[in-house]
Amino acid sequence: MAARDRPRGSAGAEPYDAVVVGAGFSGLYLLHKLRGLGLRVRVLEAADQVGGTWLFNRYPGARCDIESIEYSYSFSAELEQEWNWTELLPGQREIEAYLNFVADRLDLRRDIQFETRVVAMTFDEDEASWLVETEAGERFVAPFVVAATGILSAPLAPDIPGLDTFAGTTLFSNRYPREGFDLTGKRVAIVGTGSTGVQAVPVVAEQADHLYVFQRSAAYTLPSPARSYEPGELAGLKARYDEIRAAQLTAHVGAARLSAFSVLVNMREFPSLLAASREEQLRAIEERGVTGALYWSDVMFDPEAGKLATALYGEAVARIVRDPETAASLTPTYPFGCKRPIIDQGYYETFNRENVTLVDLRKGAIQEITPTGIRTERGFYELDVILFATGFDALTGALTRIDVRGRGGALLRDFWSTEGAISYLGLQVAGFPNLFTIQGPGSPSAASNFVAAMEHHVEWIADAISAVRAGGHRTMEALPSAQAEWIDGITSLVAGSVVVHPDCNSWYNGANVPGKKRMYTTYPLGLPEYRRRCGEIAADGYAGFKLS
Repeated sequence: MAARDRPRGSAGAEPYDAVVVGAGFSGLYLLHKLRGLGLRVRVLEAADQVGGTWLFNRYPGARCDIESIEYSYSFSAELEQEWNWTELLPGQREIEAYLNFVADRLDLRRDIQFETRVVAMTFDEDEASWLVETEAGERFVAPFVVAATGILSAPLAPDIPGLDTFAGTTLFSNRYPREGFDLTGKRVAIVGTGSTGVQAVPVVAEQADHLYVFQRSAAYTLPSPARSYEPGELAGLKARYDEIRAAQLTAHVGAARLSAFSVLVNMREFPSLLAASREEQLRAIEERGVTGALYWSDVMFDPEAGKLATALYGEAVARIVRDPETAASLTPTYPFGCKRPIIDQGYYETFNRENVTLVDLRKGAIQEITPTGIRTERGFYELDVILFATGFDALTGALTRIDVRGRGGALLRDFWSTEGAISYLGLQVAGFPNLFTIQGPGSPSAASNFVAAMEHHVEWIADAISAVRAGGHRTMEALPSAQAEWIDGITSLVAGSVVVHPDCNSWYNGANVPGKKRMYTTYPLGLPEYRRRCGEIAADGYAGFKLS
């Protein structure tokens, strides 16, 4: 790009055909894909290594809830056959190693600039280009920018008085030390019992002198099938990769085999809980534990069935956890299905250990952190280590922390704050031409196999950029009317369901972030239908977008 083609104010900026923000699963594949189109691409990554979410979330017990052979790239048969997974559900270290293998195998690092945090992106309307600025003052200019920033990459900082006064060690699940941390003989607190906390508790309990689990909201969690592959098992799966990938394309969540969503997707196939006798209900939890309380067709669709399932789930927990008060505190109060299912490895059993104490914050909230521990309304807990597992500003948080300005200088964070987390297809936001988002609000995103959904987005975006360039256009931009229609359609599809229930406070609807507009924006009809709709839109000359 010649200097005269650069946006105003971009003198000295390095020109590219496309800038990608993030070098996790999405950014790596996007770089490979855009390179294949002959584009000059630069990936900007805040960390010093590839990996995205799986680089930062190194907490004890971190593990994927989708089978390894499906939580992997499908675009390359060579990658599929060359990489050898060791576990059915891969742990953090194995996924991080896999992404480094891919980066090296495809020679991607030469186009990735590490330790580069993007702080601003500004669209120049006259030149139809984006100026991207970094924390270090570097500037890049490109007609296209793709945010491969992840859906769970903007951690929420705990807002607790006295946090900075703690004299012990403060750890955060989303930036856990790479070298690990020795918890042996320590009095440890885990604050938060979402997926991260549930995974960490059993592992930390085995190391710590005493573990205090600070729980604000009890979660539904199902036993994990995680295990090592048997000898010859992976080779058999590799021989069937074509069959497995084909099945993924027709699976509601983009995972044909094991996933945390299987119970939700298949619930309609089970009998009715309201129609079941008391003997049948008890037999279900005797035979299948907590899962027996939830495997009924009407649990997510009939409020009375949902209440009964929660009560039955509590009975199942009480059969595992010996202390009645602890078991009662571990029983959720929100309707099942309003949050992403959690899978665990011995979570409830851990509360039978003598060195584990549940602190139910519904009975007494945290008042402050002192130099020596945590004080609640019901008592004081002396601690050596506090591990915070307090969640993320999902879907939009990574971009709202960047100063993103579109047409007329409109600030993206202000738009999402006022209008809610909306976009068209989860791919673009009206008013921000040539800025593509991977798995943005309005896409299947968190309600799917992230990798399968991501690959579709990368391929769709690459095709769209090719269409803009081949057609002699300069910009592609979502129309406000199409964007509103898309989000209104999602809203109507989930009306009356558990995901919009008043008691459902989830990162799915933004309720976990103070001040964030509450709305459900994850596409609910599944990945195959979403892919079909996106294909139709592209075939119709990118209906709902303006190419100019």
